[in-house]
Amino acid sequence: MSTQPVVAAVDGSDDSLRALEWAVDAARRRAAPLRVAHVRQYAHWAQPEVLAAGLAHPQDDPVLDQVRTRLEGRADQPDTEYVGMEGAAGAVLPELGATAQLLVLGSRGRGGFASLLLGSNSMAAARDAECPVVVVPRPGREVHGEAPGGPGSRVVVGLKVDGPDEATLEFAFAEAARRGARLQAVAAYPWPAQPWMMPGELPPPIVDQDVIEDETRVLADGFLAPYRERHPDVPVQLIPAAGDAAGHLVAASRDADLVVVGRHRRRLLSPVRMMGSVTHAVLLHAASPVAVVPPASPAD
Repeated sequence: MSTQPVVAAVDGSDDSLRALEWAVDAARRRAAPLRVAHVRQYAHWAQPEVLAAGLAHPQDDPVLDQVRTRLEGRADQPDTEYVGMEGAAGAVLPELGATAQLLVLGSRGRGGFASLLLGSNSMAAARDAECPVVVVPRPGREVHGEAPGGPGSRVVVGLKVDGPDEATLEFAFAEAARRGARLQAVAAYPWPAQPWMMPGELPPPIVDQDVIEDETRVLADGFLAPYRERHPDVPVQLIPAAGDAAGHLVAASRDADLVVVGRHRRRLLSPVRMMGSVTHAVLLHAASPVAVVPPASPAD
């Protein structure tokens, strides 16, 4: 059994209970323990940025009591630990990822505006946690565009042919293997091409879209080859897609088990963690759970 748990962040809301169920299933699939965590938010008038988070007694937490009752007596229940904490949830939740293999939470909690598509705590965890973060959306999200067809379970991964991230691809292949699902790799390329020209320059020759799509396919196939070798039982469907990557991934999320996207690396002139516009858009609009995977360390 893995020593690192799957962490489910709960607050008693329906969204967090849906995330709890997803986390229970994920812990079973990984033969990992489950850690259920509830962060009691500081009062709105406090200054959480100057207050240290602390442990609260889990026996005095009605939210954790609710979860205990919900999970009690289930067959194949993973070893489960209950952790109560106090502090600013947006700061405490990402820290839970430091000792976890996966952090799972709902897209919205009890606070904020009900009309928001993604809560600030979910956004902070997806942006800042050191482990992959799965955000489980509310049911009934409508997505537009054509979803890739085919029967059976699907895991969808966004593949950047100009800079693929190893951690994102490995997570997607491993998750598809656990689920007995096929993997759909969406490799978007910009179209129509819009070249920049200086005054007086001649326009570049017309580029055939089929040529760009073929080049995208060849590059993507090369990046996927080592993962196919390591996961020979995972069927892979490569989908070169013209235009907006976020739109294609959101469309593919319809009836998918999971959409996997990467997070930006820290940059020299921008050392803070950033998700990127595509990942942000997928989190806001995807109909399926979304896994946000931090980039592989340069030392890995």
